[in-house]
Amino acid sequence: MARTVILVIEDDAAIRRGLCDALDFNGYRVLECDRGDRGLETALDASPDLVLLDVLLPGMEGFEVLTELRKARPRLPVIMLTARGTEEDRVRGLKGGADDYVVKPFSASELLARVEAVLRRSAERPTDVRSLAFADRTVDFERLEITLSDGTKLRISDLEANIIRYLAVNCGRPIDRQEMLQHVWDGNTRELETRTVDMHIRRLREKLERDPTSPERIITVRSKGYMFAEGTL
Repeated sequence: MARTVILVIEDDAAIRRGLCDALDFNGYRVLECDRGDRGLETALDASPDLVLLDVLLPGMEGFEVLTELRKARPRLPVIMLTARGTEEDRVRGLKGGADDYVVKPFSASELLARVEAVLRRSAERPTDVRSLAFADRTVDFERLEITLSDGTKLRISDLEANIIRYLAVNCGRPIDRQEMLQHVWDGNTRELETRTVDMHIRRLREKLERDPTSPERIITVRSKGYMFAEGTL
């Protein structure tokens, strides 16, 4: 059986070597690049199954690489690696379509768990539901994009698509963070991931709501969680 291929784009030689060794030891086939521009070329030419992408890179910064990857390969899972831990940077990465965001320093076991979770979400993403229509916009799960009534297109990540699906399947029922973590984030209940649920909901509201500051579709049910309001689908 062919091994899962992971591309590591990281300019710090010691960190890159540690990542590659850990991934190889755990059965993955690893490709590596130390520049953003070369990493983008490799991702497009070699078609890896997942990319570990540092933010601060020579040649082309990680956010630029992510933007180009999402244009060319919208389904490719990407985990951002960065020493930046500010909410603004995490939001930028998630808004750009990253599937996860890991702040340095991190342990090999944590990163491997994140890799396994993202790969599992990607492999288990349902293919029978191709689209979801609202009154003024349509979610295309195959193209990973939302089309507004005026033709504007907004990109979404695999993870965002899975959140939308799960909320849609449970329309009218509040989903608390723990349930969301269990079914969409594969049970990772770390504090960082709990905050990430709120972050993703906020970003999805910007893409799905007419007025994100007064949501009518993804609503908050006090002390219970988030849900798609009945009658919105």
